Parts: sequence; C-alpha cells; structure tokens
Amino acid sequence: MRRSHARSRVKNSSKTDMDPIKFQIRSGNRASSSSSTYTLTKSNSKHAKSNLMLTVASLSIVLGFLFLFYSILFSGGNLRGSLRYSVVIDGGSTGTRIHVFGYRIESGKPVFEFRGANYASLKLHPGLSAFADDPDGASVSLTELVEFAKGRIPKGMWMETEVRLMATAGMRLLELPVQEKILGVARRVLKSSGFLFRDEWASVISGSDEGVYAWVVANFALGSLGGDPLKTTGIVELGGASAQVTFVSSEPMPPEFSRTISFGNVSYNLYSHSFLHFGQNAAHDKLWGSLLSRDHNSAVEPTREKIFTDPCAPRGYNLDANTQKHLSGLLAEESRLSDSFQAGGNYSQCRSAALTILQEGNEKCSYQPCSIGSTFTPKLRGRFLATENFFYTSKFFGLGEKAWLSNMISAGERFCGEDWSKLRVKDPSLDEEDLLRYCFSSAYIVSLLHDTLGIPLDDARIGYANQAGDIPLDWALGAFILQTATETSQHSSSGNLHWFHALFSHDSKLLHYLIGIPILMTALVYLVTKWRKPQLKTIYDLEKGRYIVTRIR
Repeated sequence: MRRSHARSRVKNSSKTDMDPIKFQIRSGNRASSSSSTYTLTKSNSKHAKSNLMLTVASLSIVLGFLFLFYSILFSGGNLRGSLRYSVVIDGGSTGTRIHVFGYRIESGKPVFEFRGANYASLKLHPGLSAFADDPDGASVSLTELVEFAKGRIPKGMWMETEVRLMATAGMRLLELPVQEKILGVARRVLKSSGFLFRDEWASVISGSDEGVYAWVVANFALGSLGGDPLKTTGIVELGGASAQVTFVSSEPMPPEFSRTISFGNVSYNLYSHSFLHFGQNAAHDKLWGSLLSRDHNSAVEPTREKIFTDPCAPRGYNLDANTQKHLSGLLAEESRLSDSFQAGGNYSQCRSAALTILQEGNEKCSYQPCSIGSTFTPKLRGRFLATENFFYTSKFFGLGEKAWLSNMISAGERFCGEDWSKLRVKDPSLDEEDLLRYCFSSAYIVSLLHDTLGIPLDDARIGYANQAGDIPLDWALGAFILQTATETSQHSSSGNLHWFHALFSHDSKLLHYLIGIPILMTALVYLVTKWRKPQLKTIYDLEKGRYIVTRIR
C-alpha cells in the first residue's frame, strides 16, 4: 500500500512540480520509458534549432540573390556608382596642364561633375615643345604634375586610374624625331607614376581631334550634347600656335574635313579643322617676320629704307630695347633690327596686316571656299562660342560675353592709339610682352571672325567664354567625356556578359554583398541561439529516487 501510494505521490509531483525541462530516470521498464521520453525531448529541441538555423540561412541566401539581381537591373551593375578617377594631360604650346577627373557609373551611364573634389587641374610652363633641344628636361614638369594628381586620388585607386597625355599644336610644329624623343621621356615618367598607362596613351593628337573635343565639352556644358544636331553650338578656338573651327554642317565636304561622332543614340556630322600656324602667338610671330621681309607679300611694307613701322605696337613703345626678347629664335636676321623699327599704333593698318596673314595661300585653294589660308571652310551656321584667346582678349578690354565685334574694334582702336607709357601705368602687373600683344590680338580677332569667316560685326550669335555654367571649356574635358562615354557604351552593349562583369569585375562590391549578407545573418542566428541556450544542472534526489535537471540561468 505504501509503495502504491509512493508511486501515486511521484506521479502527482511530476505533474505539478516539474519544470518542463526537468526529467527523471528510473530503473527497469519505467526507467526505459522515462529515458525514452528524455531522448525524444532532446532530439526535438536540437531538431527545432537546426530547422530554425537552416530556414534563416536559406532565407538569407535568397535575399542576397534578390539584392544582387536588383542591383544589376537597376544600378547598371554598380551598387552605388562608386567613385572612379581618370587623368588627362594637355601638352599645349605654352604650357602643360594636368586634369584630374572623378566620376561615377550609374544605371550604365557615366555621371560627370566638374567641380569640387571631382575635378582639379594644374598648369606648368613652358610647354613640352620648349624642350626640343633638351627632351629630358620635360621630365621635371611632368613629374610635378603627376605628384599633383597623386595627391588628389586615393592611393588604393592609382593602379586602376588611367593617365593619358595628349600633345597639341606646339608639338605638331616639331619634327617627328624630336616629337618622339619628348614623348619617350613622357612615357618613362608615366610608366613609373603608379597609374594605369600604356605607351599609345601618350601621343600628339591631330588638330581635328582637338576641335572635336572642344565641341563636345561646349555642348555638354550647354546641355545640347545628345540632342538635335541642328540645335548644337559651334566652337572657334584661338590658341597660341593654332586655331580650331568645329560645328555641325549639312554641306557636302571633303572627307578629310568631315568627322562623325556619336553620343547616346545621336550621331553628329561635324566640320572640324585645326589651322596650324594661325594661332594668336604664331600669327604675331609672322607679323614680326614680315617686318623684315622684302617680299611683296609682306604684311607690312617698309616706310623707307631700313625703317619698318609696326602698326600693331602702341605709340611710344621702344622696339629697340625689346627686339631680342620678341624675336629670339625666330629670325636669322636679328642683327638688322637695330634702328629699323618704329611703333605705329594704327589699328586699321594692324587689322589689314592680320588679314594678309590669314589670306596667305588662298591662291592654292583646292576646295572652294577657302577662308583661312588654302583650307576649305564651309559657311558657318548656328550659334558659336569663341574660346581661349578670344575670351582672354575680350575680358582684358572689359567686354561682356555677348559683346559684338564692333565693340572689339572700338576697344582695339583706343588701346593701339594710346601712348605706351600710359598703358604700362594702367596695367603694371602684366608682363610687357603680354600687354603688347593686345593691340594685335584685338585686330586679329576681328579679321579672323569678320573679315575671314564672315560673322557680322553686330551678330549676337557669337559669345566669348572660357566656361559654360561651372564647366571649363577646355578640350581635355571633351576628350575625357567622349572617351569615357564610348567605353561605357561598349561595355553596356556586351549583352549577356554584363551581369557577369557586374558581379566579378575588380571594382564591383556585389559579390562581397552576395557572400557577406548570408554569412553575417547566419552568424547572428548562431550567436543568438548560443546565447539563449540554457545552462543546466543535474541533481539526483535520493529521497525521491530520481534525477532532477534544473536551470542555472
């Protein structure tokens, strides 16, 4: 009876006092039954936890893949449009300028911001062509420019940042062997720069390329690139050694003057040509040369034996004191210059002399019409921006961006007719040679745009600018825009391999997210379950004859 009662007590106690995680073990069949119950309970607990972790891990992987394909479809294969860099070096005639660009690829298209941390530039003098007699000397300025770029690009991005050098008119004037020696030095510097570089990325570009690039950046800045070709704006550049004219033309033209480019889904048929030797400084040098020439085609005729009047020098300017500075290296007849010059200060005659220079070679014109020299030039159409020395001269005279050419004539007449001593007092900070050029520059601009290209004196279709909005109108920016857009377009048209590149390209973070998200979530689930697992203590109760498992915490 007592035994039966004891069993009854145990059963009642089991139902009322035992914690759900407590269990008891008895001998014999009952013990087996209890043991069986314990084993089943433990197995179910492990199985439940295992199922939970498997479910969470599977869900994490599914979410990771969904995230991956969403990123590819809606972000153009780039999670956030990570910042990339590119470097372009402009080897101009008067100086070498480096441009450092930061940009993003979003929705498969490049996004450009030419301001703040996304754009920087530095120009050093002289230009690469000045090292014709000492090619190794070019390495000094190039090394300084490279260090400038390194200071604006994170070190971890150097090896994937392309650097290109594009030399222009100053280098085009040199003999090919001399060009190659200077380019060889440049390639050596750029190879050791730490940036991504190939030998073919250092070159002398054609004048036509330079004009196209200038046209691209101008229309990008104005918002017309990628739109109606007839609503684009033409570009006229006046550099130191050459002048470029580029615009959309519907006229038939010889193939050597025609360039077709594409941006987005739009193609543009451009007339583009660079007039070498017709830049502002080169033309002024021609004027100086003509002062000594006895040839009947001279821009300026001598007034009397051994006396030559320079109409583009303001009155009172002492040519004799500065002859060597201006004509050093230009002429073999420098010894004849003493007592041979006098300043004329005559704007009208200066303009006529400029026109003579621009028309030189007209009789050799192969394709009509020829406006500048013997080079075919179709009729200008639409709006134009006049940049570089057009802008600098306009700014010097205080003219606005929309000033008419008639305003340039008035400003030039006042300047050329002024006494040199008074001009020096007004602008004491300017270099004497630069100040002297403004008389010639004002006359040359009017002669080029009006007398030669036929733009009316009171035509508001032309404006003077060196930037549009906050974007500099520098051809190097156009080269960068066109090159980057072309490469991105080719990549986007790679078809079925686009998703593969988006996942496994060296700058893609998608693979990291795809692997990292499931691993992170699985690890978190493991840590949570580990933290929640109870610490148990097993006690054998002699009085009650059973094992009791209790929770410590």
